[in-house]
Amino acid sequence: MRVQLFVLFLLCTTLVSAAQPSGWFTGKAEATEYAAKLQIPVLYVFAGSDWCKPCIQLKQTILLSDTFQAYYPEKLAILYLDFPQQKKNQLSPELKKQNEELASRYNKNGYFPYMILVDSHEQPIGNLYFKHQTAIEFIQQLETLIQK
Repeated sequence: MRVQLFVLFLLCTTLVSAAQPSGWFTGKAEATEYAAKLQIPVLYVFAGSDWCKPCIQLKQTILLSDTFQAYYPEKLAILYLDFPQQKKNQLSPELKKQNEELASRYNKNGYFPYMILVDSHEQPIGNLYFKHQTAIEFIQQLETLIQK
């Protein structure tokens, strides 16, 4: 029985790790720590994962693309700030509060998807927009902001 529980634990841990790429965070503290360690900026991604069609497309076609996955881990941290509407997808109260606080500071107009690149002191570097571009075009826009 203990062996079975241990195997189940390892399986769950592996699945959780596989679900979230390296350098991809939902907690601000972890994203900031990772970015400070590597001296890289943080990309705040405001998204509605279960209701916003452009947000879903952004995640699928750019953020989770092989091209972007190969690019970003050493260039920037991603803080994915989700605002789900369906009850089954609701966030913990702490995560919901964090996301709302960051939205009140960086996304006052409530646009989705909305992306802002910030430096290690949480100062805005610039905004990025999803216009159904390719991952390569998106990376080029990111590089332009990072070079500032």
